[in-house]
Amino acid sequence: MNRIYPVGIQNFEEIRKGNYCYVDKTALIHRLVYSGKYYFLSRPRRFGKSLLISTLEAYFQGKKELFNGLAMETLEKDWTVYPVLHLDLNNEKYDSPDKLDGILHNVLCRWEEIYGKRDSETSLSLRFQGIIQRASEKTGHHVVILIDEYDKPMLQALGDEALLTDYRNTLKAFYGTLKSCDQYIKFALLTGVTKFSKVSVFSDLNNLMDISIDDRFTNLCGITEEELYLNFQEDIIALGENNGMTSEEAKSTLKKLYDGYHFAGNSDDIYNPFSLLNTFAKMRFGSYWFETGTPTFLVELLKRSKYNLHRLTEELASADCLGGIDSMNTNPVPILYQSGYLTIKDYEKKIDVYTLDFPNKEIEVGLFDSLLPGYLGSGIDMGRVVIADISSYINSGKMDEALQMLADFLETIPYCDNTNYEGHYQQMLYIIFALLTDYNIIVEQHTAKGRIDITLETADTIYVMELKFNKSAEEALAQIEARQYADAFKMSGKKVVKVGLNFSIKDEVNTLEWVIS
Repeated sequence: MNRIYPVGIQNFEEIRKGNYCYVDKTALIHRLVYSGKYYFLSRPRRFGKSLLISTLEAYFQGKKELFNGLAMETLEKDWTVYPVLHLDLNNEKYDSPDKLDGILHNVLCRWEEIYGKRDSETSLSLRFQGIIQRASEKTGHHVVILIDEYDKPMLQALGDEALLTDYRNTLKAFYGTLKSCDQYIKFALLTGVTKFSKVSVFSDLNNLMDISIDDRFTNLCGITEEELYLNFQEDIIALGENNGMTSEEAKSTLKKLYDGYHFAGNSDDIYNPFSLLNTFAKMRFGSYWFETGTPTFLVELLKRSKYNLHRLTEELASADCLGGIDSMNTNPVPILYQSGYLTIKDYEKKIDVYTLDFPNKEIEVGLFDSLLPGYLGSGIDMGRVVIADISSYINSGKMDEALQMLADFLETIPYCDNTNYEGHYQQMLYIIFALLTDYNIIVEQHTAKGRIDITLETADTIYVMELKFNKSAEEALAQIEARQYADAFKMSGKKVVKVGLNFSIKDEVNTLEWVIS
């Protein structure tokens, strides 16, 4: 094989001229252009938003030759050349008010060199308005406006209310220009990770059609399973051979690690494109999405809001809730969803409620690994070693030894007054167990008799665990017996082991006691 993968390349023209692999999204893009005028699309980072913007730019610039062999070649008949104003807010560190003003001023100057300016246009929004009008008048065609990562400044300002307010006010006026210039605009698309819906950013631009949760356009970004098998069949075979797998085993692993995103109630399964391309380029599996970083504010938000991590696997949310992040300080669910850490797993149409869960194993393990430092502090490096050793013990059927190692390690973690509540320590245990990646871990599993705190399934054994705080391990085991949790696994064909755990603080030392039956 001699294929070139566009890892980190988001320019459509470069991909096409460089003969990089490209999954054809142009039929859907054609449908988007002919279905409306003003759009907003929210998708997680590294999910292809910038490539979508770049493809639209090439299309509206009439670069027909770049679409040879693609669906757009036969769908589009006119190939009109429109003036395109492309604003990319992705490449800047927004840590002061002048940073946003600077990047907007810079792009406006570039556009003014082409379309001219007036002395009376003194504000950023007035300059933008004048450029749109003159671009349309000089070219004889309406203007296309493409804004990539519209929310980047505000995301970086989270936690600094004064700076966030400054950015919000600037962008509200700037984006509001689109509505006042409606007569000059052909098409507009704003993309971002989140939707600041109720904090006034879009209050002056209420004509945007939000297609973030829209059945028609769920596949605009990302790679569906059909697209994966159509475009990468030979790559999957080579990946399997390189990792000692059959092609079917390679497919199964790709699905487990990178599939599972849904952006509407009935959408196709969608794979993370960044992780897929990295996997094929390097011919090995890895946590590629997390290698690009995890927002610190998200980790701090989960801790500050004391969010119960076990809810991550069965969170419920309304469509309105998923559409904005304005209540994130008390409810981190919308930003977890919009950032790509949770995805839609089910939809109850009658009550308009979505069930959320991790999309795949890469995200589940990566998020818990990112959370680990916040709960283990300086013990993070040793913690990862201990988790690996615990996994080895469990794999050998030595649960008692595994728990002894965990107990010894927990005693080394400093006690902190600001974490002196039950949830913190239970969360820490959830994270540690969730990072035992060789096994199937289910937190708060539903049964006919109640919810099991932790179910850990190995190749031949199912461990049913109940956790208590400042009580006793015997009390935890008694609950397992009384509610007959183990009965749920009678037909599994595996050995069922019951484990009662009690976490407590004695003389400012974290302790763990257990009983196994």
